[in-house]
Amino acid sequence: MRTTSTTRLRRSTLLAASFATAAALTLGACGGSDDDKKNDAAVLDVSAAPDSQKAATVLDQPFTKPDLVLTDTTGEKFDLRERTAGKPTLVYFGYTNCPDVCPLTMSNIAIAAKKLPAAERAKLQVVFITTDPKRDTPKALGSWLKGQDPDFIGLTGDFDAIQAGARRLGISVEPAHKDKNGKTVSTHGTQVVAFSPKTDKGYVLYGEQATADDYTKDLPRLVEGRKP
Repeated sequence: MRTTSTTRLRRSTLLAASFATAAALTLGACGGSDDDKKNDAAVLDVSAAPDSQKAATVLDQPFTKPDLVLTDTTGEKFDLRERTAGKPTLVYFGYTNCPDVCPLTMSNIAIAAKKLPAAERAKLQVVFITTDPKRDTPKALGSWLKGQDPDFIGLTGDFDAIQAGARRLGISVEPAHKDKNGKTVSTHGTQVVAFSPKTDKGYVLYGEQATADDYTKDLPRLVEGRKP
């Protein structure tokens, strides 16, 4: 199994300006090979901040929420902009067959979300958008998310639309493919994007090294649209 992508991120104007480029290059192929890890070294040099104690990066230029209409776990159409407007929202692109990064990321967020007061928990929207829509049907996606948090929103649909939506957030997503062992893997960026309920803009980014404690500390502020 493989875990790649950015390490803890620091808050800085320089990083915010370069993050879109780094995120577009930074991919996590769950279940990839050691050779793939070596290919990520240059990317880590661009965006890593090993001396930082911050899990979050606050962007000087927030992302616009993608104009995506996909299908939720009940088989109904879900307009991302419309359904999450004015609500604190976390968006993550991943897939249910991922053996490492995706379930860990969702688990960390679920642990933190459960610690919020009920009123704040009701406001928070956590959206998991599959990068492997051929296998992640609404039923499969719904079943997987129930094991994380039944309140999480799962979306699937046309791959090209999903890929384009991810790119608008500086996140690269590639079509699912078979690795050298014949296993189907989905290669995707592993950032979590937090959208403010005040502006509906994606103003905070988390790398895959963010822990449950990091989200527990930050979620109360994110729910209010404040900086973590």
